[in-house]
Amino acid sequence: MKRILVKAFVVPMIVLGIASCSDKGGGGGGGGGGSEENLVVTLNPPANSVQPAAPQTDFLLTVSITSAMPPQGVTIEVKAAQEGSTSNFYSQTTSATTTPTNFTITGTPVGVVCVVTVTVTSKTKATNTVTLSYRYSRK
Repeated sequence: MKRILVKAFVVPMIVLGIASCSDKGGGGGGGGGGSEENLVVTLNPPANSVQPAAPQTDFLLTVSITSAMPPQGVTIEVKAAQEGSTSNFYSQTTSATTTPTNFTITGTPVGVVCVVTVTVTSKTKATNTVTLSYRYSRK
């Protein structure tokens, strides 16, 4: 009778104990499985705005990442061109891991509407990108 009890209870426990020690994966941790939050970006002057003509020669721009910053940061590309032109009179690209990032747009021609285009791209996930723009002019 003892042998039947041993076979009925002890042997299955040994088998289960050995099976639980096998490597079935599990656990994990880091590794960035593509679950990065979509970028949310705000500009000052605001995106999609038309700023009134101003007499100054330098125009300030602030780019703020309001979503979670990607682990490796972002690349910010700022371009300014006369409306309808493909030639930029201002272009700057910078990397950022903190926010906000400030730019000073220089070289603005007088008396024409200009378009500033800002493209922010995650360094961790290249498809995570935002492009915004606004218009302004110099008196």
